[in-house]
Amino acid sequence: MARYKLTLAYDGSNFYGSQRQKGRRTVQGELEKALTKLGWTGRSILLSGRTDTGVHATGQVASADLDWSHADSDLLRALNALLPADLAVRSVEAVDAKFHPRFDALSRTYRYRLFCQPLRDPLRERFAWRVYPPVDVSLLEQAARLFLGTHDFSAFGSPTTPRGGTVRTVTKAAWAQTGGDEWQFEVQADAFLYRMVRRMVFVQVAAAQGKAAVKDIARALMNQAPAESRSVLPAGLAPAHGLTLVEVEYRS
Repeated sequence: MARYKLTLAYDGSNFYGSQRQKGRRTVQGELEKALTKLGWTGRSILLSGRTDTGVHATGQVASADLDWSHADSDLLRALNALLPADLAVRSVEAVDAKFHPRFDALSRTYRYRLFCQPLRDPLRERFAWRVYPPVDVSLLEQAARLFLGTHDFSAFGSPTTPRGGTVRTVTKAAWAQTGGDEWQFEVQADAFLYRMVRRMVFVQVAAAQGKAAVKDIARALMNQAPAESRSVLPAGLAPAHGLTLVEVEYRS
């Protein structure tokens, strides 16, 4: 019996998130079905974190204990032959039996895509948020820089566990233009609150469209009263379909 680290990619459009739910199609559920056909007898795989309904991934990490007598590359091929078209294992690696994809993670990186157009674009809108009126890029960049460092992000999400804290350290938060009207926000942190990235994107776009002030984002990060912090910002979340979990980093 060995523990395997599995790096996953998936189109989240037709999944009810990553975490197993009774009667719902999820990433965890589909992966466990495939593993069971290969002799897996565990109760539950482990995941590096939870992604919401509609959120995508190119670097989600799972682990499972499996009695597998062949090469890692054979396990990779076998799993991908059993998985549906919108879910794939990108790599398989035998790891230490104590490896935990969530608790051993040093950082996580998410990417959010948007484009500015007044008319619907069905193909692009599967993986990006269409916003209009256009955003002021300088305001996006000003807002993104505010997130860098260690802050209480209670105005931008909720704890992932009932007693969890809301302080997180962000090491990267930057926008880049990827096309004429397309923009991409990349953010890296030690961990994220529930729906934190989607909230961050929403308030940045609101500021860049003149619907909120960049200074209010700064106030929300400095305010120690969660209810008051939330009240200075417009309510809302960026749509899930623009978000992708791209990497989870571990010690080598």
